[in-house]
Amino acid sequence: MGTLFLRLIEESADLELHAGLSSRDPLDAVLGADLVVDVTVPAVSPGIVEKAVRAGIPVLVGTSGWSEPRLAALRRVVAEVDGPGVLVVPNFSVGSVLATLFATIAARFYESVEIVETHHPGKVDSPSGTAIRTAELIAEARRDFGPVRAPHADQRARGQQVASVPVHSLRLPGIEARQEVVFGGAGETLTLLHDTTSQAAYEQGILAALAAAPTLKGVVVGLDKVLPLAASGSADAGASS
Repeated sequence: MGTLFLRLIEESADLELHAGLSSRDPLDAVLGADLVVDVTVPAVSPGIVEKAVRAGIPVLVGTSGWSEPRLAALRRVVAEVDGPGVLVVPNFSVGSVLATLFATIAARFYESVEIVETHHPGKVDSPSGTAIRTAELIAEARRDFGPVRAPHADQRARGQQVASVPVHSLRLPGIEARQEVVFGGAGETLTLLHDTTSQAAYEQGILAALAAAPTLKGVVVGLDKVLPLAASGSADAGASS
């Protein structure tokens, strides 16, 4: 993802690279930037983001692992320093955003749902950030209907429960990214499948996020929060949890 960001920044007439860092480089090099883009690894991402926020620099986060507890801690930091906005994007693909939206609609009608996410072997975290966010939004959509039913959840083969939703992670060569959200009801199943076959799927979302992130306030989660902003040219997307 870092390589993709660098290419898109280099190709843009409106963007200029301040510094390109690895996750092992000193963070002081970000000082003076107009925006920090974090596409590192879950273990170091929170420290990078907090450093930037306390330095008064807006942040675009594309690193996985930002579950609701981490987001809650980040909101406290942003509120404490009355700092710049932080945009957290679990997935830069427009199709992925739509698939998650469709899942939240279906969640109100099915009490049984499980997620199977598959990524290339180089992905170091599991479940994926997209799967975590999808499960959390499904649980939120079912707030008035009760938690998802997950029989035998104590068995390890049943996956990791995220917001009561079982999530199963596969890491295989020959694939970029795939997420299946499977709903079960009386006499039927409904499967929402999103396949990413190339990193080209992320380009539109990355450019929209780069344009929007410096204008935001608070902690904003999800590419869907900035796609309308990119289309309308609005300068204020507001904060979202």
